[in-house]
Amino acid sequence: MLDFTTNQNPAFVPADLDFGVTYEPTRVADKKYVINDVTGDPLGIVGHTFNCASHPDFYNGVNECITEHLSPAELDGTNVRWNVARGGAWAMMDMTLPNVTSKIATDKHETTVAQRIIALHGIDGSCSNQVFFGAIDFFCTNGMVRGEHDKVRRKNSSGFTLSSFIRQLEASTQSFYQQSKQLQHWAKTRTTPFDVKAMLDSLMSNERQAEKMFNLYNHEAAVRGHNKWALYSAMTNYASYADERNGFTMRKTSLDNEAITMFKREQDVAGWVSSKQFNELVAA
Repeated sequence: MLDFTTNQNPAFVPADLDFGVTYEPTRVADKKYVINDVTGDPLGIVGHTFNCASHPDFYNGVNECITEHLSPAELDGTNVRWNVARGGAWAMMDMTLPNVTSKIATDKHETTVAQRIIALHGIDGSCSNQVFFGAIDFFCTNGMVRGEHDKVRRKNSSGFTLSSFIRQLEASTQSFYQQSKQLQHWAKTRTTPFDVKAMLDSLMSNERQAEKMFNLYNHEAAVRGHNKWALYSAMTNYASYADERNGFTMRKTSLDNEAITMFKREQDVAGWVSSKQFNELVAA
């Protein structure tokens, strides 16, 4: 059980997230500003009872759990990527474990997937503390987040503890290998363009989105073959890129919310592969 208010480890986070949190009153009686205590910049307005751990306290705790509960062999060569939004109020740690891997093979292609640990943290009330377990395809670096059942969510407060995360973490490697078996099953499940198009038309929120995804599927199928793995790879492509590479270009705004939008896309994919349409898709 970790209390993030007392964590004294050197900062695990990058420099732009290495700050504490203070509060200042607003002109509204039951609201207060969340302040970056290094720059003095306000990062949000929250209720007067709101309290939270800083990014360093949260992520130092997460990292401490990971280093204590995974083996040195699993952790060797670990790669950590950071995404930041809302002026530093929202952060995402995306950790890849390159030694926890599995091969996914189709009749045409073979690739390696590795385990991911994704941790979200917000200090402005924009999200609760959340940790996801997933995988990343080394062939195209498309990220994969498994379904809602893989998420650990707890209240965002200074009293936050990681006991549930530790239990999930200890089981995460075995869970990753179980997921890999599912991915391999999809790699052996044949599809046809006609069935995939019909499924996407039923599943996607609009016709244009379905057409773009079908084009991505055909691109993936040219490499991986016509199977559910190729379709899943198309979906994870959508969640990994937002430019001319896949046609799902993100509209640019003055806000730095791209990281949040991209993670929401990963959650979209988790929902799609849990859908009845996806799970019933097989070649006729």
